[in-house]
Amino acid sequence: MSVFNQSRSTIIRLIFLGVFVVIIAQLVNLQLISGKYKKLAMDNALFAKVIYPDRGMIYDRKGRAVLNNTIMYDLVVTPVQVKDIDTTSLIGLLGIDTAEFNRRMIESIVKNGRFRPTVFEDLLPDDLYAKLDENIWKYPGFDLVERPVRQYPFHAAAHILGYVGEADSAAIKRSNGFYRMGDYVGKTGLEQYYEKVLMGQRGVRYIIKDNKNRLQGSYENGIYDTMAVAGKSLRTYMDIEVQQLAEKLMGNKVGAVVAIEPRTGGIIAMTSGPSFDPNLLTGAEKQINFNKLFRDVSSPLLNRAIKGQYPPGSTYKPLGALIGLDEGVITASTGVACSGAYYGCTRRLGCTEKWAGHAANLRLAIAWSCNSFFSETLRRTIDNPTFHGSKGGLVKWKEYMTAFGLGHKVGVDLPSEDGGNVPDSSVYNREYNGQWNACTMVGGGLGIGQEKMTSTPLQLANAMCIIANKGYYYVPHFVQKIDGNTPEDTLLNRYTSKHEVLTHIDDASFETVMSGMQDVVEAGTARVAKIVGINICAKTGTAENYRMIDGKRTKLKDNSMFVCFAPRENPQIAIAVVVENAGYGATWAGPIASLMMEKYLNDTLSTARLKEVERVAAADLLPSYLTREQYKQDSIRAFNYFKITNDTGAIRKFLRRERPVAPPVPKDGAVPVISNDPMIKPKTTYKMQKTATIFLS
Repeated sequence: MSVFNQSRSTIIRLIFLGVFVVIIAQLVNLQLISGKYKKLAMDNALFAKVIYPDRGMIYDRKGRAVLNNTIMYDLVVTPVQVKDIDTTSLIGLLGIDTAEFNRRMIESIVKNGRFRPTVFEDLLPDDLYAKLDENIWKYPGFDLVERPVRQYPFHAAAHILGYVGEADSAAIKRSNGFYRMGDYVGKTGLEQYYEKVLMGQRGVRYIIKDNKNRLQGSYENGIYDTMAVAGKSLRTYMDIEVQQLAEKLMGNKVGAVVAIEPRTGGIIAMTSGPSFDPNLLTGAEKQINFNKLFRDVSSPLLNRAIKGQYPPGSTYKPLGALIGLDEGVITASTGVACSGAYYGCTRRLGCTEKWAGHAANLRLAIAWSCNSFFSETLRRTIDNPTFHGSKGGLVKWKEYMTAFGLGHKVGVDLPSEDGGNVPDSSVYNREYNGQWNACTMVGGGLGIGQEKMTSTPLQLANAMCIIANKGYYYVPHFVQKIDGNTPEDTLLNRYTSKHEVLTHIDDASFETVMSGMQDVVEAGTARVAKIVGINICAKTGTAENYRMIDGKRTKLKDNSMFVCFAPRENPQIAIAVVVENAGYGATWAGPIASLMMEKYLNDTLSTARLKEVERVAAADLLPSYLTREQYKQDSIRAFNYFKITNDTGAIRKFLRRERPVAPPVPKDGAVPVISNDPMIKPKTTYKMQKTATIFLS
């Protein structure tokens, strides 16, 4: 054989050997290493039934469960296993048509693939579950899976507790695939903030299927099954009875209430009006209810306690007094001669009180809320020669405001908190081209809590804690303890740190301000809030209120504001109340705070005070513009739906409604009429007149 032929023969042998080696390697891979085909075989032979864990419970300060777990069922589908089913029968049970059935099947494949179960219809009503349970064997590929669902026995604390919902693609992506389609996650409130604690751990039960995809029993006696692990429970500072009282008192009102325990920062109650029953966002009707709440222009889903930004009005004055005392620009005996207005700058600022002597000293000025006194105090603070000009004075003043917790997020254990606003020199430089001084701010009302200053009710309550504690606070929070936590868990550490932000202010200054605040209740502007046997320190506020209505900046009735803490000797509760469009602070906000303090401190209310509860709760203070705004928004939605679908049904349905009369909005606000809408608290309707006009802008 020639050398050439020998070489070619060797090459051919090597090629055959290489192919043989590749085949052997692939066989070894398929048989011993790769689990791909084994997995496919197992998927055909086994059904992996996900066992969802019970979410952790949430308890109030007295150990009462403020929510419960109950069991409902999801109908899930594994698309690859859906073969030769009676589609007509199934869609008849579900109450959908063929197009919707096909849409859901495609969506399940897109979401989770053909081989993994996906929720086809969640949280089945009891009657539908019973029908499906009897007939599920007829629908191979479909199965019923238990789902723990929240229930709220006290029908309260919706904004605090939050709600859970199915994980969307964004949540799954953020979790790096930990969550799957069909998993439920906390969407708002404590449910979201403490999701990792409450969620628990999924379990899996493997069930053998026969050649007709019928479930036969456990695989290998369950040795590969994993148990679901329940989530950890939260122990909170919340008092559910005080919470229920706050929500009742805020019925038919827009605003918020926050109550905090000063010595710990524990939040006792927090409500935002309008509110709603948290049970609306659980169960089979949750999406319908959510859509209705979302479309309501009174924004019942908005937690105004942490997101409502209000000028603090005169509730700022105790803070301004402490700043002035600490900087030495006023003393306890400082007084101003006020005859009903402040003329120290170019703009006249009026006072409610006109009698001589109501601002003869700091204590009286606080008790009677003298605008002149606190306008002058701010002017002296900003113009303090120590700071070499108004800019330096404003920087120092803002440092104090930051220490009081205003102008930035406090850090509460709820998502989506807002920080409010405290203006600084950059704002005035832009607006006035650098040509401004103390009177620029005083004339705008900054010294009496107006102008560019805004705060949340949570911030105001926290500021009262700082005064009650004489200079320190703990970050306001709901959760006191997590069951099963170990020393290595650090989630709650930030809430146990003491923040000594203003402890450098001497006790005498705090005592002077506290005395003035006690006089507010004993003899001043908030005698209506007095409780026999309890020394209360408080401050009323009446803040100007503007809103854009029909494209115009419209002045509405003032916001009613009130802040307080009690007892003075050993503060156990600090409260901030805001009631929009409700007038003087002592008219509505003061009584609400007083009733909550009495309930918390005495654990009960007298018969006479129960009558006061009913009086306040029955007062419907919703602003009249809400009804017209609702009508406009609904009309726009109806028209937009028509543009998309060319279906005039929505417009015809809308035009059959009654259109609200749209008179000019009065400065004092209009009082609406109570109705019986079972959906949302507050419940309101208004006098209407029929029309065929539709708003398009």
